[in-house]
Amino acid sequence: MKLEDAQKEKNTDLFADIEKDLRYISGIIKQKGREILSNYTITPPQFIALQWLFEDGDMTIGELSNKMYLAFSTTTDLVDRMEKNNLVVRVKDENDRRVVRIHLLDEGKRIIDEVIKKRQLYLQDVLVDFTEEEIEKLKENLAKLHQDMRKE
Repeated sequence: MKLEDAQKEKNTDLFADIEKDLRYISGIIKQKGREILSNYTITPPQFIALQWLFEDGDMTIGELSNKMYLAFSTTTDLVDRMEKNNLVVRVKDENDRRVVRIHLLDEGKRIIDEVIKKRQLYLQDVLVDFTEEEIEKLKENLAKLHQDMRKE
């Protein structure tokens, strides 16, 4: 086997390991998030919707559907349930009365804030054996990976 072929094979294994670790980490974070959510009256899809509204502000059902990769009708049902639980409210757009936007209410903000803080505490506990330098480097590398992936 040529040196170049051996290097390619080593890189393939390396990228396979990175992908596997990221997949497992994502699964663990998702599971931990569901455990935290079990103490609240919202479902994981509702949490994701509230998170989008929390981060990006008011949006139409169509915009929310696109961000969540859900059918328009599924998102409408989701918003209906969240509205009944006083997490969001539908408001007419000030510039175009035909447009209806979903607005996050205080209770929705409170839940998002609490759940995210609990997730951050979980991560802090997991990283307890990391040095400050390792944590900073991890943050930088994840931010770079995220930025490069968003370019795609």
